[in-house]
Amino acid sequence: MASSKIAVRELPLFPLPEVVLFPTRPLPLHIFEYRYRIMMNTILESDRRFGVLMVDPIKGKIANVGCCAEVIHHQRLPDDRMHMVTLGQQRFRVLEYLREKPYRVGLVEWIEDEPPSQDLQPIATGVEQLLRDVVRLSAKLTDQNIELPEDLPNLPVELSYWVAHNLHGVPLEQQALLEMRSTVTRLEREAEILTSTRNHLAARTVLKDTFNQKL
Repeated sequence: MASSKIAVRELPLFPLPEVVLFPTRPLPLHIFEYRYRIMMNTILESDRRFGVLMVDPIKGKIANVGCCAEVIHHQRLPDDRMHMVTLGQQRFRVLEYLREKPYRVGLVEWIEDEPPSQDLQPIATGVEQLLRDVVRLSAKLTDQNIELPEDLPNLPVELSYWVAHNLHGVPLEQQALLEMRSTVTRLEREAEILTSTRNHLAARTVLKDTFNQKL
């Protein structure tokens, strides 16, 4: 009981259309709406933390699982707007909304991945190789110099969050990955996505090479 009490707290909530935040990943924000200026001024005087929840762009529904963000840097503009850099911390599930105005506040519980029952390194290594294949093929296809960052996470859990964060344009897929409680399942799903992307890029590269040979 004691641990469950510690894992539950009130948290200011910031719903964002099509934005999914992951632990360890950055999220820059431009705060301009009045109620969220109030919220940010309040949290800057406390622990600098708030929850980010994705809003489904089609249904308009707010997700029930999100990620806590901590303000790392902020800049106030003359009209009280703010530029912020935040960093993803723990994931959480909303248990109930405590109030809606001037901004949403929820009672949340922290959630973590379940302890793995197998060695995560082999699947993480496979995902990293798929990433390198996608980057190599993208660079070849676009004639650009594209490289993975030198600080690519080497721990399986952090790698799974890095990959999910960088899946652009698929917020519902990202939300599903955020909600997964198994690192293995998350990495396996990312391997499927990357494999499909790699195969698509490889086919386009073959077409490009064939076209160029005919010129």
